[in-house]
Amino acid sequence: MTINGYSASSGSEKTSTSTMTPAQAEAMMKRLEEIKAMEPDNLTRSERKAVRKEVKGIKKAMASYNGVYLSVGAIIIIVLLLILIL
Repeated sequence: MTINGYSASSGSEKTSTSTMTPAQAEAMMKRLEEIKAMEPDNLTRSERKAVRKEVKGIKKAMASYNGVYLSVGAIIIIVLLLILIL
């Protein structure tokens, strides 16, 4: 199924940690942002199901990418600790 030029993952695609590049990770993040911007009311039930499946697949692939993600709050706390130490 194709939505906005992107096809939903069939589940057979596997992304290993050694083959994913930063460009692929960036493309996945852009796709997640596009999905967040979608209006779910405009999609049929099967399209929503396909989008949910795609999001789960992307998040699973990103989790296996072993990227370090820090929230804004964590970054602020780290900066404050560095200021106090120095």
